[in-house]
Amino acid sequence: MTTPNTPSTPPTPRVPPARGRRRAPSRMERAAGRAAALQRPRVLLALLLLLALTCVMLLDGYLRAEVGGDQRVRTGASASEVPDDVLDGGPILSFPGGQATTVSVPDKTIVLTFDDGPDPTWTPQVLEILEKYDVPGTFFLVGSMVSRHPGIVRDMVEQGNEVGVHTFTHIDLSYQGQARVTREIEQTQLALAGAAGITTTLFRAPYSSQTDAIDNYSWPVYESLGEDGYTSVFIDTDSDDWKRPGVSKIVEWATPEDGEGASVLFHDAGGERSQTIEALPKYIEKMKAKGYTFTTVSGATAEQRPQQPGGSGGGLQAAHHQATGATLYEGKALIAAVAVAEWTVPALSAGLVIVGVAVMGRFAMMLVLARRHHRQRNRRRFGWGPPVTGPVSVIVPAYNEKECIEATLRSLARSTHPIEVIVVDDGSTDGTAELAESLGLPGVRVVRQANAGKPAALDNGVRHARYDIVVMMDGDTVFEPDTVRHLVQPFADPAVGAVAGNAKVGNRRTLIGAWQHIEYVMGFNLDRRMYDLLRCMPTIPGAIGAFRREAVLQVGGMSDDTLAEDTDITIALHRAGWRVVYEEHARAWTEAPGSLGQLWSQRYRWSYGTMQALWKHRRSLTDKGPSGRFGRVGMPLVVLFQVVTPVFAPLIDVFTVYSMVFVDFRAALLAWLAVLAVQLVCAAYAFRLDGEKYRYLLMMPLQQLAYRQMMYLVLIHSCVTALTGGRLRWQKLKRTGEVGTPAGTGG
Repeated sequence: MTTPNTPSTPPTPRVPPARGRRRAPSRMERAAGRAAALQRPRVLLALLLLLALTCVMLLDGYLRAEVGGDQRVRTGASASEVPDDVLDGGPILSFPGGQATTVSVPDKTIVLTFDDGPDPTWTPQVLEILEKYDVPGTFFLVGSMVSRHPGIVRDMVEQGNEVGVHTFTHIDLSYQGQARVTREIEQTQLALAGAAGITTTLFRAPYSSQTDAIDNYSWPVYESLGEDGYTSVFIDTDSDDWKRPGVSKIVEWATPEDGEGASVLFHDAGGERSQTIEALPKYIEKMKAKGYTFTTVSGATAEQRPQQPGGSGGGLQAAHHQATGATLYEGKALIAAVAVAEWTVPALSAGLVIVGVAVMGRFAMMLVLARRHHRQRNRRRFGWGPPVTGPVSVIVPAYNEKECIEATLRSLARSTHPIEVIVVDDGSTDGTAELAESLGLPGVRVVRQANAGKPAALDNGVRHARYDIVVMMDGDTVFEPDTVRHLVQPFADPAVGAVAGNAKVGNRRTLIGAWQHIEYVMGFNLDRRMYDLLRCMPTIPGAIGAFRREAVLQVGGMSDDTLAEDTDITIALHRAGWRVVYEEHARAWTEAPGSLGQLWSQRYRWSYGTMQALWKHRRSLTDKGPSGRFGRVGMPLVVLFQVVTPVFAPLIDVFTVYSMVFVDFRAALLAWLAVLAVQLVCAAYAFRLDGEKYRYLLMMPLQQLAYRQMMYLVLIHSCVTALTGGRLRWQKLKRTGEVGTPAGTGG
């Protein structure tokens, strides 16, 4: 029926429950309570998965970021606190009995040392050369590299070479506090224990050279380590191979003068080392021809036990100790964690590329198709057919909607299209049905039923409907006077079985409401334009949708098989051959969740329900006809854009933070801002199409930092529930009645 416009009245204020005996909870409340209790472990599991991913990223960043990246700025520091016999002594520094003592390498003896490894490319080649010439080496290893390449270290030790600590992240310890120094050493020892089952007493500081370079900054570090039993190893001959001066220069610079012994420095990592690999055999041959022997640091200091020249002897080197107990197991745990990070981060990086392409592709598709949809639907010649003027039935399922039902019904009373209104009270306990009847609005009927859920209430409404077209809405939603008239016009096309309306957030004055407003306009309505053109609309919103009664009955009505009955019936209509379209001018103002807890519950139900619906209709992928068309066009798009891409979209944020902390802050920030700019362009265009005010877009950067992360967690939670086979009943959100009849479309 048509009713004249009447001024709306304020919603009835909430009446607190009477004091006295507490009423027994309803069946739905008990089910919701049980469901909430069942979901807590899954929420915890989702958070643990996110925490594990964060830890993996932090571990990988810690392993990679600082190696070779630390730069010293100290020059010309005083050495007044360093003993003269140390500055003028040999390259091997120890503290027996607490007294600083240096040892020189015996004449005609070479201690061949290598820094910065292990490297998966160059270190195996060095080991192959040493084995070929039966020469031992002493490798000063970076702990992060050890943890990433434990197999190389294991081979190195088994071959009879000696290893020492070169810190965990290749950082200059002179500038670090005692806690950092201890951590760098202990972490490297754990890596050695996990990789080769040993620890070592040898240490070489990054950026060190000869003993005469020790200064007042570095001396306390050597003293402290000496007290802990470490032997610090310096050099007295440097090949400078890192400069890549040429093979002949490397050999020349590594040769000691006048038959003196030497601790000689080469590098097996830290850069391109092909010249080192080429120079090393030539150097060994040259020194052997001069009568030199090769030994390790331990061999050079053990006068009573001459070191055999071979590298294949059994037993441990003197500097090595068998790792046992907690050290061994913690080391193995570290190696295992790094192995996980080494596999996970590259896989996530590849996923990031795929997700990035998918996200950008979606934005491009949305912009192009939304523009085409808008131009097509706003042409003067466009029309669905003869105007639809016949009366329709509006079904309002209601469960404890006392705060909202009056505004909803009064907005319907102003409809410019003839309607009947059927309020289906689903066992409300707050007087919703009585309030609806007391309003005395013409054309409004109240149908009562025992609490059975929203799908059952909608089905009951369809059975009581007198007309062939039924409009379904929520009990907290307000229609504009022309909403129903716009919504039913597509039914002039006999192929149309259902129409999705344009849902708007009415309570957008709060921060969380504004965030949802942006999401509705950009994510939901822009998506629907795209899906409409592709003829694979996945969801008719529960807040505003219209159906042919014949189509609803043909597919078996509103099913309670899933939590997303609106998505379920929409897909069922596609499979039955009906066309589902979007009418942008049919606007409904709905009350969005007003708290984070309510928002979580709603979006969790939506996400999980969508997954249930997709699984329920999975056979459409192999069907023929209309069902197969939706299965091979709509289903992949919904899975890609509403499940897969959102699940992995956090990679963009995770890698942005990762890059800011461990790689290049400026480049990462610019990349993030570029993605935000693309999203702002899409959002601005969506706001333009919907006639919305742009001021809400000022909140979009904050939405990306806070709100979007919560949506990620909700989706992860839903995926965990789906994978673990959990089920959840439909949950009722707490209403406030904040949404009134809108004064205009701009809000």
